[in-house]
Formats: sequence, C-alpha cells, structure tokens
Amino acid sequence: MNLQTEIQLHSQKHNQIDYSSKLLLLGSCFSENIGNKFQYYKFQSSLNPFGILFHPLAIENLISRSVNKEYYIEEDLYFQNEQWCCLDAHSKLSSTSKEELLARLNRQIDNTNNYLSTATHVIITLGTSWVYRHIASDAIVANCHKLPQKQFLKELLSVEQVSESFEATISLVRSVNPKVSFIFTVSPVRHLKDGFIQNTQSKSHLISAIHNVVEPRKQQYYFPSYEIMMDELRDYRFYNEDMLHPNNLAINCIWDKFKNVWISENTELTMQEVDVVQKGLKHKPFNIKSEAHQLFVTKLQSHIKDLCNKYPHFSFD
Repeated sequence: MNLQTEIQLHSQKHNQIDYSSKLLLLGSCFSENIGNKFQYYKFQSSLNPFGILFHPLAIENLISRSVNKEYYIEEDLYFQNEQWCCLDAHSKLSSTSKEELLARLNRQIDNTNNYLSTATHVIITLGTSWVYRHIASDAIVANCHKLPQKQFLKELLSVEQVSESFEATISLVRSVNPKVSFIFTVSPVRHLKDGFIQNTQSKSHLISAIHNVVEPRKQQYYFPSYEIMMDELRDYRFYNEDMLHPNNLAINCIWDKFKNVWISENTELTMQEVDVVQKGLKHKPFNIKSEAHQLFVTKLQSHIKDLCNKYPHFSFD
C-alpha cells in the first residue's frame, strides 16, 4: 500500500552544480534554508546579500542597483525604532549609525556586482505576490521596517507584472553574465497574515509567472519546492509549531530532492566527506586530553587538510 504521493523528478542533465560552481541565492526565508545547506557543504555561494526578500520586485530592484552600481545616499534611509533602515533591504542590515548602514548597503552592491559576473547559477525563491507601496515615495518596498501602516498601500502583483519582473531580472544578470543558469522556486512558507485565500492567490501568481519564463534551452528552470511540500509531504508534522514554516524534516526532504536533481554524483561523494568533517568538528569528547581524542583530532585535521588541498576555497574555521 502506497500512503504517499511522490513527485517524479529527474536528474538535471546539463549545468549541474558541483564544487566549481558559484551560486547566488536570493529570496525568501526558504532560500536561507537551502542556502545554509550549500554553506554547510562548503559550496561557493552568496546568500541574500541584502537580507531576506519576499517578492520579485524587491529582487529586481537590488539586482538592477548592483548591476548598474547605483549606490545609496542619505535620502534613501529612514530613522525608525532608534535605528537607520532602508526600505529596499532587510532589517539585518539596519544600524544605529547612518554612515554604517550606507557603507553596508553600498558594500553589498559592490559584492553582488562582482559575484554576478562570475556566478554559474542564480537561485531565486519567491515568497509572495503581495507588495507594499510607500505612499510618500510611490515606491514598492522590500521591507516596511515597522513604519506606521498608514504610510503604505498593499497591492497584489498580477501574473503579467511578476513575469515582466522576472524577465527584467534575467536580462539584467545576463547583461554581465550571458551564460548563467537560473533556478526559480516558490517558497512553501505559508503567508497567512495575508489570509488563507489571499496566500493561495499570491502563490498561484508566482507559479504562473515562473512558468511564463521557464525555458531549459535558455537555462531557465523551475524546481517544485512548493509542490513537494503541498502535495508530497502534505502533513502538519512537517511544519514548525507556528504551522507556517517547514520544519527541519521537511527542509531536509526538499533538500534531498534538490540534490538528486541538481548535484552530480561525484560531488555528492565529496559532500559526504565534508559532512564527516563538520560532524567531527562538533564532536564533544568526554576527556579532551585522552589519547583516543588526540588521535581523533589528528585524523580530523589530516582529513581537513586533504579536502582544502583539493578544494582551495574550503574553510573550516
């Protein structure tokens, strides 16, 4: 008896990810979950340089600024809750110092500009089609930073608007890196503050828009994170206590699916070695001075040295 439906996925034949790949991950908090996996296994990756971004226009805006090196100035900043923030970026970049915030934002523009020119894969995870328009500037923002709600208007992006944003993002990146591959996915996180029906409508706009731009011949792909969560896992035991975010079990299930599609078998062998080292580094001995532990440390350091000699970008600090 089969008690679970399974989404049939096939290994990607071209443009697979290996340890020579350079990955840029952008988007919702689910992109952080997958990005953390890549970082754990020591892939060359940059994860959300401007913090979590939930909707396509926020990603397009920051890609545009990075490609064109359009730096931020003081007039782009706001003072709220005793710190300076930028409505284009996540609060993790905010600072009590205006100068420090500007330096962080513009440093990330430079970093992202440099990374885009050499990236092999851009992985974009979308969370919602709902956006907030800042009334005073008439600009769609990435983050409201708890500014008074009356300063914003809430809008739902149409399928056409989302598709146009994707096309613009692809065009911008390809202007500096023609050979890059795009992998689009939709976050399985439930945005229930928008409402149950509104969340479904929002996700449907994202999915429809992505399929308007997916074209493997142009190295533009879709990975069904959302469908795996909704149709294959489809059980509340795969959610955290908030019933909104996938738990570690669900994240691991989706990661395994992604790995089977996008990561080559030879690369997986190295990943297993990296996992052994990572677990070894977390090992807590009963007696740090024991002969057995000293031998364990020696073997572990030898393993690390071998991996770092083979892959110079590895660092286990």
